[in-house]
Amino acid sequence: MAKTLVIQPVTRIEGHAKITIQLNDAGNVDLARVNVIELRGFEKFCLGRPVEDMPRIMPRICGVCPWSHHLASAKACDAVFGVEPPPAAKKLRELCNSVAFMEEHILHFYFLAGADFLLGPDADYSIRNVVGILKAAPEIARRVVKVRHLAAHMLEILAAKAIHPQAAVPGGFSKPLAPENRDQLRKMADETLDLAKFSIAFAKENVFPKYMETVKSLGVITTGFLGTVKDNGALNLYDGKLRMMTPEGSFEDFPYDRYTDYISEHIESWSYLKFPYAKKWGSFSMDLAKPSGIYRTNTLARMNVCDFIDTPLAQAELEEFRQKFGRPAQLTLLYNWARLIELLYNAENVIRLLEDPEITSTETRVKVTPRAARGIGCTEAPRGTLIHDYTTDADGMITNANLIVGTTHNNAPINMSVTQAAKSLIHDGKYDQGVLNTVEMTIRAYDPCFSCATHRLDGKVSVRLDIVDAEGTLLDTLTN
Repeated sequence: MAKTLVIQPVTRIEGHAKITIQLNDAGNVDLARVNVIELRGFEKFCLGRPVEDMPRIMPRICGVCPWSHHLASAKACDAVFGVEPPPAAKKLRELCNSVAFMEEHILHFYFLAGADFLLGPDADYSIRNVVGILKAAPEIARRVVKVRHLAAHMLEILAAKAIHPQAAVPGGFSKPLAPENRDQLRKMADETLDLAKFSIAFAKENVFPKYMETVKSLGVITTGFLGTVKDNGALNLYDGKLRMMTPEGSFEDFPYDRYTDYISEHIESWSYLKFPYAKKWGSFSMDLAKPSGIYRTNTLARMNVCDFIDTPLAQAELEEFRQKFGRPAQLTLLYNWARLIELLYNAENVIRLLEDPEITSTETRVKVTPRAARGIGCTEAPRGTLIHDYTTDADGMITNANLIVGTTHNNAPINMSVTQAAKSLIHDGKYDQGVLNTVEMTIRAYDPCFSCATHRLDGKVSVRLDIVDAEGTLLDTLTN
């Protein structure tokens, strides 16, 4: 008899989602879907607001990755006003971006994905969590918590606030970095680099070899990739050009303000997330046997699209990674390995920026004047390429806003990976808690942030609100 399995909630991610798996009469998987069950309307309630408010509003999309939205929004504002921030302002923004990346990648590897690898996907859910990690590896856990706190403190020194920042402003950065604060941060940066070096060495020795068969089989799909590179092809997470890579490894570079020439957005009735796809590759299709237009973003994508990394330790890790898995690497669980390479890169980049004499320049902003214009800002967020697109009237008021976030780019691939995992693990109606958690692992590899991704409300997605009384009796249903 046909049956529907529901995994709800999906755990150890940012935001809320459930997995619906449809079994046929033989107990095998016909279809699996990731249903995002939250909705936020940022693109709508920004309309009519002064554009200079956007860098203060947009971090509220997510308390986990506020810096990414803050910086992409500030860059979009720069474009709206038609100004170029001073060099020191760009470097301070990039410095904050790299510190925030470190904090995020530490969180994901050790506390979100880490429970599966350190405790095992079959471990009881009551211990397969951050508390279980603290008990299983207390020394490592204490060190990780300390360095995450250190990274947050570094952001406070740089920008007064680690969460919901206001430091990046249209035209630059709100305050210069004092030399004494630079020296304080430089000492702290050494400790973050030590943890980054430890993390990738620990994972290569104790984690990835143990689960390599799972890495080679779970959630595996074949897609293209999108990420940001410098003009010379080097990895960059704050600024550069976008590179769209085909599944075969060829690629095309383009300025991010031309993203609509390369990316279209598909909508399905069963999800509040959009489905971006590469418009030059044909129509949208999530068919595992013959996908069309599908590309991925986030750490694995960035390792694939860049030609090299311009910091020595991360470059050495990238060379080893490519020797093992090729370019482009397609295995979904390799997102976790790529995340640690990026952790190392950002730790090195923080030190490089702090040692740049220009970082303490007092010239950190230029004057801006409202005008009717369209401005597009783009950065790499921990979860993928982040695009903010604003249009203003002559008074500088927002008349249109469009956001494409990292998790939105990965919406179709996440669904494809979950389908592949469910089909490979569930046969003849046989499954258990460990099997279902292993299906969840494919989502966690992408480190999705559904709070960031479910921001659109345009009438194309149906919304239903059930009104119930205290006893759960349905009183009324409202729909759009």
